Amino acid sequence: MRWWLVVASLWLLVALTIPDTQARNRPQDKDAETRRGKRKRDGHGHGQARAGRSRPLKIRLVPGPGVPVAPRNNQGNTVILKSYKNLQEQHSSYNVIPEPDLSLDLSGDSPVPSDPSEPVTPLTQQEIQRILWREEEEHREEEERLKKKDEARKKRRKQRKEQEERQRKIVEDKRRQEEEALRLQVEKEEEQWRRQMEERRQEEEDRRQKEAAEREAREKERKREEERRRQEEKLREELLALVEEEEEERQEEDEEEVWLRGDVFQMPPKEPEEPEEPEEPEEPEEPEEPDLLPAPIPRPPAATEDELREVEEAEEMEEEREELVANRGGLPPGCDLSDVTVTCENAKLIHFPPLSIPELKSLSLEGNNISTIPAGAFNGIPNLEWINLKKNKLTSAGIDSKAFKGLKMLRRLYLDGNLLDVVPSDLPPTLQELKISENRLRGVDGNSFQDLNSLVILELEGNVLSEGNVDPLAFAPLVQLSYLRLGRNHFRTIPQGLPPTLLELYLENNLIEEISETVFNQTRSLNVISLRHNRLDETRIAPMAWISHRNLESIDLSHNHLYLVPSYLPTSLVHLVLVGNNIERIPGFVFAHMDPGLEYLYLSYNKLDGEAIEPESFFGSFNSMVELCLDNNQLLTVPSGINEMTNLHFLRLNNNRIRSIPDEGICDPNHSGDSTLVAVRLENNHIDPQKVSPTAFSCVRSSSSVVLRPQKSDPVSRRKT
Repeated sequence: MRWWLVVASLWLLVALTIPDTQARNRPQDKDAETRRGKRKRDGHGHGQARAGRSRPLKIRLVPGPGVPVAPRNNQGNTVILKSYKNLQEQHSSYNVIPEPDLSLDLSGDSPVPSDPSEPVTPLTQQEIQRILWREEEEHREEEERLKKKDEARKKRRKQRKEQEERQRKIVEDKRRQEEEALRLQVEKEEEQWRRQMEERRQEEEDRRQKEAAEREAREKERKREEERRRQEEKLREELLALVEEEEEERQEEDEEEVWLRGDVFQMPPKEPEEPEEPEEPEEPEEPEEPDLLPAPIPRPPAATEDELREVEEAEEMEEEREELVANRGGLPPGCDLSDVTVTCENAKLIHFPPLSIPELKSLSLEGNNISTIPAGAFNGIPNLEWINLKKNKLTSAGIDSKAFKGLKMLRRLYLDGNLLDVVPSDLPPTLQELKISENRLRGVDGNSFQDLNSLVILELEGNVLSEGNVDPLAFAPLVQLSYLRLGRNHFRTIPQGLPPTLLELYLENNLIEEISETVFNQTRSLNVISLRHNRLDETRIAPMAWISHRNLESIDLSHNHLYLVPSYLPTSLVHLVLVGNNIERIPGFVFAHMDPGLEYLYLSYNKLDGEAIEPESFFGSFNSMVELCLDNNQLLTVPSGINEMTNLHFLRLNNNRIRSIPDEGICDPNHSGDSTLVAVRLENNHIDPQKVSPTAFSCVRSSSSVVLRPQKSDPVSRRKT
């Protein structure tokens, strides 16, 4: 408000100097009028509004009668009045008129003459006040308009942010739904596969039990048949004995008859020479034998004979089946055929068996001494889906290049525990699972996995692989690979060229010393990484190596050379294992950036002491932590922040140097929700159980799940209190 009054005063003082200036410098005024007219034509005059606005009205004061003219300085200009108060005091002696060079009057409707000689109407104090009010009102309206414009701009910015946030949440929810659907689908497929395997094992077990029951029944039938045969043999022997006795009795009777009638038989001299006479007594004896034989034999009933006949037929069929199985497809001794599966484990085979069973689906030759696989080894079993050749003596030179080429249905191939130095060539493109662990692989070139675009699981553990002999393009053909195991090799860095589809990567028991920023750039779908038993320390893990990964939930860095909990961990991390390092401190806010938050933290067997954990160390995990293991360290007190973990289930603080349990060290007395702690381990510290307050474990579901004994100073045997 004041500065507008000052401006008005200045304009009034300027107006006072105009008459004298016109009188002294008339030629200059003409030139000025010429220049002013030119500026008006060019659009730069005083009356021209900037940006379409009308300029403030210029006014001047005309001295009244008896009022001295304001003094001028050395340049001939009128001295400016010091304050608006003086202007008001002198207003009674001055007439206020509009500036001659203005084009509008107070109302803005009629033109004002530009010639100073023309008569002008003086302005009253009320008109001057109205002018000032009008200017102030315009200024206030302008400020209000700018304020509304700024508020509208802020509102639009806020709406735009809210819309972006909603879109981000929608995209995030969609991504989570897709991930959940994919996880459920994978779990469903794994469950189906396990169910199928369980059903197959159950079927095999049922078949084996059925065969065992059948063998037992056959054995019982055989024993019964042998018993029956022994009884029949015994009856036959008794029958023969009876027949012999009857024959002896008959012979004795014949001898008596001969003795009694001997003269009769001796009378004709030629009776023995005639065939008819000796045959006459024998002819009636021949039909008498069948009459005598059945009499003493106790024949079995008809039902028993039918049963014996059925048993004999069953035995014959079983013998035929056993002969067929023994000779079927050239199955060697020590092998078992069950439905579509042949098992020859630990059968001491030296050569690949020449099988000819077209319907065979699974073949297991584990634990033999097979060293070669000829080209036509699988010609008689072309429909195999699973081959197990673990723990043999196979060499790369002993496997023919075309040995596996004809297997159009092969899904799984196990070659663990052999003597291979290169990956077998020309493997079927239908292969989904390949295991070549515990061999002598000395390199993987760009063509090792050519055409294996269906491979999902690859295991190459326990070989002589390193980043120097694994071609970066070796994994390029594996467009569906999800599970890769490269443990127990000689890698010093993460191998290059990992497939983008990879979900789980296992590199334990290597010599890895560094993780660069770009090594995981292509594997954005990684969910699990295991780097246990390597040579990593926190300074050799690049800050941007995996922090932006949105799917990485589990990292195992156990048994490395870490001294601090690594920073820049993935934002999506849920499961972190740091067991067996040299960690001395958990930096503050190291878990603060994680979303939804860390749930499982294992820091057992480190060097955490009394100053290792800061109040902000667990910030960001108070609402998410489920299991916390800090056992086998050098802690002197219960770490701060544990009582703020509202979702904690399991807490391990055993084997430390803790001497007391504060009332609020583990449980928050102000927490009113349901208790979540299920188990607390505090044994092997320096705690006196008698001095522990009963409220120290008020948030634990059951007092029996708090383990306090034995303590290092407590000789009492270990028990739960």
